Amino acid sequence: MEEIRMAEKPVIGVLLGDAAGVGPELVAKCAAADFYRAFCRPVVIGDLRVLKRALEVIGASDKVKIQGIDKVDDADWSQGLPVLDQKNLDPADVPFATKTVQSGKACLDMLKLGVELWQAGKIGGYVFGPLNKAGMHEAGLDLESEHHYLARLLNHTEPFGEINVTNGLYTTRTTSHIPISQVSADLKENDGQRIKRAIRLSYKTLTSAGIENPRIGVAALNPHCGENGDCGREEIDVIAPAIKDAQENGINASGPFPSDIVFHKALVKKEFDGVVTMYHDQGQIALKLIGFEGGITVAGGFEIPIVTCGHGTAYDIAGKGIVTTASFENAVKQCSQMAVVAAK
Repeated sequence: MEEIRMAEKPVIGVLLGDAAGVGPELVAKCAAADFYRAFCRPVVIGDLRVLKRALEVIGASDKVKIQGIDKVDDADWSQGLPVLDQKNLDPADVPFATKTVQSGKACLDMLKLGVELWQAGKIGGYVFGPLNKAGMHEAGLDLESEHHYLARLLNHTEPFGEINVTNGLYTTRTTSHIPISQVSADLKENDGQRIKRAIRLSYKTLTSAGIENPRIGVAALNPHCGENGDCGREEIDVIAPAIKDAQENGINASGPFPSDIVFHKALVKKEFDGVVTMYHDQGQIALKLIGFEGGITVAGGFEIPIVTCGHGTAYDIAGKGIVTTASFENAVKQCSQMAVVAAK
């Protein structure tokens, strides 16, 4: 993705994420490399002391000029990196590679503040460093994930969920973190309603990224697309009807295709902008093979652009200053582009 050329690049929130993980180091490294300038006007959200610790870890304390602000309107990018200091998390209470309730609470507060700032028209979207869901649950999160938390904050009732993006290919899961033994039953539930929602979610996310009339390939569940029912009937009974429903609603969806074929069509022949998969690893294996270091996750379905890197807190290397930033950089690029599209 090339540098965004416009009179005023979008204001993007940059959330530090779990203070015990590599999130603050990712934010600090991008700041030290002056990466943000080409794509957005960043506003870091989190505790300034946590960011300063990360800058010390990467040896860049004297390379990044910090501008502490109390509100986004005070940001002046000519005066340094604006940091909306939350003053709510002492690094002394959050050792590296340690799950804490304090950091979990700070992460929930960051996500909430980011939504509020977007609703107030102060930012165009936000990226966030990796989170520790266990810490967030201990801090009071009573939902499955940050995506469900965001949906609650936004009063969002339409389809939403993780969209994985690597090398420009968007994949949407119909089912996600469930046993393989449960996939078929979930697909059949309510006459394939999950499949219909996944296709709609894929379409909305692709259009939000500026792709007009996106081409969506839908994967089969069974080997050889079910062999006309000899190897499973899900393709006949629920997947094909869901695709037809999408087509009747103006969505350029096609399939079902055997999962090995659909990714050949998408990645080699460039026939699709997005692929809808039936279960978690069906898409993840393909994406990890083509770009393990650079994958990102888009919070699909929401009006607000929200993107994060495709990896976790990486506690094994947290505090060592060796984390690579390719994935987080791609998240910043994606969020900035989506904010530009949303502003049109």
